[in-house]
Amino acid sequence: MHLPTTPYPRFHLAFPVTDLDEARRFYGGFLGCGEGRSAADWVDFDFFGHQIVAHKVDRAQMTDATSLVDGQDVPVRHFGVVLDLPAWHALAERFRAAGVRFVIAPYVRFQGQPGEQATMFFLDPSGNALEFKAFRDMDRLFVT
Repeated sequence: MHLPTTPYPRFHLAFPVTDLDEARRFYGGFLGCGEGRSAADWVDFDFFGHQIVAHKVDRAQMTDATSLVDGQDVPVRHFGVVLDLPAWHALAERFRAAGVRFVIAPYVRFQGQPGEQATMFFLDPSGNALEFKAFRDMDRLFVT
């Protein structure tokens, strides 16, 4: 078995978008994700040290199922990053200042419970849901 040479394994996620130029503006421009390899129908981005790949699809192939979590309708298909609290607060303020329309506005869910976390959700231009979350103590990420 080959172990990764980085301190943590990096994830790879492929997801659908309806417009690659729009994806480049959003992920590359707005979120500041570096662009990697690309082709006519896909583009790689460096998403906080992880590889995400936007694949162009027709709008009819996009879906929007939700699940109830802590009283909120969370988009089932979503991805994001877990940050420390200062970075999360800075992004929340940046997103608010930019006029981001939140699916779930920044707040702390599961307050007083083992999984307490700051979270926020919004959609990219193709309707993909992104979650940015933070824990006061990162060692509590998987606590039950």
